[in-house]
Amino acid sequence: MEPKIKITGLDFYYNGRPVLENICMEVVENTITAVTGPSGQGKSTLLMTLNRLWESIEGARVKGDIQIRFGQKFQNIYDPGFRVSELRKKVGMVFQMPNPLPMSIYKNIVFPLKLTGDHKQKDAAFRVETALKRSFLWEEVKDRLNEDARSLSGGQQQRLCIARALILNPEVLLLDEPTSSLDDTSGRMIEALLLEVKKTCTLLLVSHYLDQVKRIADKGMHLSRGQITQEW
Repeated sequence: MEPKIKITGLDFYYNGRPVLENICMEVVENTITAVTGPSGQGKSTLLMTLNRLWESIEGARVKGDIQIRFGQKFQNIYDPGFRVSELRKKVGMVFQMPNPLPMSIYKNIVFPLKLTGDHKQKDAAFRVETALKRSFLWEEVKDRLNEDARSLSGGQQQRLCIARALILNPEVLLLDEPTSSLDDTSGRMIEALLLEVKKTCTLLLVSHYLDQVKRIADKGMHLSRGQITQEW
């Protein structure tokens, strides 16, 4: 299988303090790669280097090379000519705590299309429905699309956030502890969802749960003190 992401010699510093040191790794296309390790060791920071979310943090800087293959060509995501807006269309992210916007379910899902100027397309409603189906949420909300998204349960809110990330059809999906705030039933549903999503997307998952990693990950790596200390 072809690599989707290549990271070479990645260092990350915050106010001069090293957070990540000499990270070298490859992520294979259409797989789930899990990153485990103690809290505060750089796992979430690693995800942020892949969509450049860290750039809004004062005192942070990065060194090294990150290449992601879009189509048949690898792209250096830190190339000055490669726009962050274009990167974030292709690399989505889901956070630990569900973060529905204070608006309806439908408007939550269509919001990324508004940011990219695609919300007026005739297929916007179809794309919302498709994203909700991919996130195993359509049947539960298809008659409630105008209700406040914050009225959904925690597990439903997390699936909504995944649907919101998927509506742009990203090629890579970053997930930072996506089940840690959920009960076991909701967590298992998210796991099943991710196994389905990997058929058309490459997933990089941060997780504290080794049982979860064993269930769904194709590859795992342990990050400690800013370095990869083990791969399996």
